[in-house]
Amino acid sequence: MRVAAAAKAAGREVFVVGLEGFAELSSLISFPHAVARIGAAGRIIELLRAHHVRDLVLIGTVRRPSFSDLRPDIAGAKLLTRIGKAAFAGDDGLLRAVISVLGELGFNVIGAHEVLCEVVGPFGLLTRAAPDALAMADIARGIAVARKLGEADVGQCCVVQQGLILAVEAIEGTDAMLARAGMLRRDGAGGVLVKLVKPGQERSADLPTIGAQTLRNAAAAGLRGIAYEAGGTMLAEREEAIAVANAVGLFILGFDPDSSYQPA
Repeated sequence: MRVAAAAKAAGREVFVVGLEGFAELSSLISFPHAVARIGAAGRIIELLRAHHVRDLVLIGTVRRPSFSDLRPDIAGAKLLTRIGKAAFAGDDGLLRAVISVLGELGFNVIGAHEVLCEVVGPFGLLTRAAPDALAMADIARGIAVARKLGEADVGQCCVVQQGLILAVEAIEGTDAMLARAGMLRRDGAGGVLVKLVKPGQERSADLPTIGAQTLRNAAAAGLRGIAYEAGGTMLAEREEAIAVANAVGLFILGFDPDSSYQPA
């Protein structure tokens, strides 16, 4: 809804399609909208064209459905045929194919960060707490692991504690991964969540995202902080996220994965 509000404030006409089972329907009432099943591609395309939509932003958490749950309509089945083998690829491969097909249908997919510019996470330390040498070593280890995950199009982040990989993100998402990491944490200095853009990632959809709830979950998991790739990660609810981090003593650090950053 923040993306929709920013688009409207910039003078764009806004129409929202909420995906049934994923969208918070009560939040849609502020804008012209409709609700559709994720497999009802024909209805979704008809709705977009009826409201003269040209630019699309794909935003929000969507769990990849199984084919039995998808129940595609006729148009959806045709789109699946055009997507082909990418339907069985990782999230980035699938999204690339979906964006390509949407382009062929006359739509232009733009990134949420192009509409809501302030959501892009900046470089540097954002909190009162700062990572020490051990945390920085964990961040470096996390960058190396997250890169490998990204190259395989598996996930975007991992949790590292004292050099040990407690958890890596796969289909379950960041929150579930943090819960698992919390059950595996070791005694001593807490771990670090490291989030990275996948190498060559399609940046108009599914950029790494952290928000206030991520900080709460990180604290519950016994972590000391979160490090993310600056300029490529969406930091939603920035002021609230920083306030939560400061309240619980966690650090938030935006880094350049191709260089080192030492906090002052």
